[in-house]
Amino acid sequence: MSLTQCLKSLGFIIKPVSLLIFSFFFDRKYLTGRFFDPRYAGYFWALKAIWQKNILRLERPMPWPTGLTCVVSDPKNIDFHPDDLNNFQSPGTYFQNFAGRIRLGKGVYIAPNVGIITANHDTRNLDEHLEGRDVVIGERCWIGMNSVILPGVTLGPGTIVAAGSVVTRSFPQGGVVVAGVPAKVVKQIESKTDEVS
Repeated sequence: MSLTQCLKSLGFIIKPVSLLIFSFFFDRKYLTGRFFDPRYAGYFWALKAIWQKNILRLERPMPWPTGLTCVVSDPKNIDFHPDDLNNFQSPGTYFQNFAGRIRLGKGVYIAPNVGIITANHDTRNLDEHLEGRDVVIGERCWIGMNSVILPGVTLGPGTIVAAGSVVTRSFPQGGVVVAGVPAKVVKQIESKTDEVS
């Protein structure tokens, strides 16, 4: 019997016991969704986060399972669906939100080394930050590797940010690919319903 088959057969015991233990470390609302049922990835992420952040104290613990190199400035200032817990396992992700909110729509994918920031340094005094502005990323967006989303940006549903882009302004219409420094629209995305008709 394989390990996966063994876990499935013992799932009726393992799942409730694990969730009870995890609830001492994480907010229960994040221990739901597609990575906890029927999959097991969430359990692995939770165990790893408890070991690295709560026991070894290699990084600051978060109210949901996060990878070791994922940084979230203020966990109270970020909104996301529990089904999208995978975005916080991506290496090198940086959510700088101490002076504004970050809102991630359901189904967003965030690649490694992405930075989403809500407040820039003041160019006249680098020891201070400008006033924070929220960043809103619509449903089913994909933020490519090494991209940066700057304060005040809104991305409409279905926006794709090409790898290495710096997004300095909003693209609220959605359904576009943006690329470059600064990012600009390089392609309109046809929806699947458009292709059928």
